[in-house]
Amino acid sequence: MTVPRQAEIRYRIDPRDVPAKKAARRLHLTLARFNELLPKLIKRGFPEPDPDTGMFDLDAIDFWRGSRHRSDQSLALAEQNAQPSRPVRRFGEKLNGGQGEARRA
Repeated sequence: MTVPRQAEIRYRIDPRDVPAKKAARRLHLTLARFNELLPKLIKRGFPEPDPDTGMFDLDAIDFWRGSRHRSDQSLALAEQNAQPSRPVRRFGEKLNGGQGEARRA
């Protein structure tokens, strides 16, 4: 008689919603300290737990953490730096050595 194998995990799925203990760990706090600070954190925009499950959204926590130190000026600089450093040429210009539209004979 053969022993049934346990199902193998094919893909690891990291949960996005986590209990308070893991949310506290994300902030490098003990659970007790997290619970103590939670009302103050929520007043500052920290994401509240799901009303049904009581779980915290790690992506929302990370977004909140990143947004605490951003200013309008730094966001404007980031958008400005996202622009290409040189003009984008059309494909035909690349073939023609940058001489404008491709010439037809």
